[in-house]
Amino acid sequence: MNANVRDSETYAIIGAAMEVHRTLGQGFLENVYQEALAIELARQDIPFVREVALPISYKGTRLPCAYRVDFLCYDNLLIELKALASLGANEEAQIINYLRASQHKKALLLKFGAYSLQHKRFVL
Repeated sequence: MNANVRDSETYAIIGAAMEVHRTLGQGFLENVYQEALAIELARQDIPFVREVALPISYKGTRLPCAYRVDFLCYDNLLIELKALASLGANEEAQIINYLRASQHKKALLLKFGAYSLQHKRFVL
């Protein structure tokens, strides 16, 4: 798959998230944005799965715990939502750990807690 196709997937998801933020604004809890984004992704025919478990291994042994990412879109793009006013190193470390644990290469961190939607793309 070429870079333009992959970028179009990322931009489609950001566009759907922008529509959610434009409609709801800031101030809701994270689960409200998750529900609204699921509706918007479906409306825009963006393939997704919610609350995907990402297994974690330690030295080749699978641990009984797992991370849960908010959305997996297009079978290859992890999406994590936050409703915080600001993001810090912990939120970025979380998404990087999700990528490492899942062996996926791309992720989006979407922040709905500010006046306008903010997003950050991660590629490993």
